[in-house]
Formats: sequence, C-alpha cells, structure tokens
Amino acid sequence: MARALIVGCGCRGLELGRELIADGWLVRGTTRDPARLEAIAGAGLEGAVADPERPGTVLELCGDVAVVVWLLGSATGDEDVLDAIHGQRLERLLEKLVDTPVRGFAYEAAGTVPAELSSGGRQIVERAAATWRIPVAFIDVPPDREGWARDAAVEVAALLAA
Repeated sequence: MARALIVGCGCRGLELGRELIADGWLVRGTTRDPARLEAIAGAGLEGAVADPERPGTVLELCGDVAVVVWLLGSATGDEDVLDAIHGQRLERLLEKLVDTPVRGFAYEAAGTVPAELSSGGRQIVERAAATWRIPVAFIDVPPDREGWARDAAVEVAALLAA
C-alpha cells in the first residue's frame, strides 16, 4: 500500500485524504497546529506536525512516503511566508526529496494565492522534475469546484504509474 503525505491538511486536505484512503492509500496529513491532529485522525488520516516554511520538518516525515502533495494553493498568512512556501522553501524541499523514497510530487497550482506565486511554484517543480527526473503532477482543478478531491486523487495516483 502506498503512502501519501499531504502538506497543508486543512479542510480540503482532509477531503483529499479521504478520497485517497478510499482508493487504498495510507495518508499522513500535516498541520502546523498540534490542536488539529485530532481532526486529522478523526478523518482516518495519520496526523503529523510540520511547517512548510521549515522543509526539514516535512522531510522528517518522508521515510515511508511514495508521494508528497504540496496542498498550499489556498494557504493564507503573511505575504513573505506565502512567497517562501511557493518559492525558496519549496525549492529546498525538492532538492532534498531526491535523497528520500518519495517517487512523486503533486503541486497544487490552483487556489487563492496570487497567480505569480503559484506560477513561480510551478516553474520550480518543473525544474526539479527535469533535473532529478521526479514524476510531478499539477493540481489545476479549482478547489471550489465540485469533484475537486476526486480529480486531485486521480492526479496523485497517476504519479505512481509514471
């Protein structure tokens, strides 16, 4: 059974996690807030505390993970933090993933973050795919569209078929 790590496991992360579990995946979801671990576990996912602004906290969770899902297309907060998690922090994580068992990376390119951030993140992911031959997928489905989680789960599963 493959394991996915959803970085940014809020309400939509839980929805995607449930879809992946229904498809036979094991799913670990991250949160910055330890108080959210109960909600993650209540949805059937394994919860873990990690901060996408600190890539090392995410990498610590990748030892048994096949696919990482960077589900931060609608992240909110300080502009500098958003810039970092779609920019240099994302780039640092991808550089280090090559030394882990991770075999695929899905980047949420649709959402509410400014288009220049998601576009920059997409370019970083595309460069990583070309440099390290990491299979990547882009979740371009608008998060408010019905069926979003099903479509995203299909994208994630396709990474292992690549």
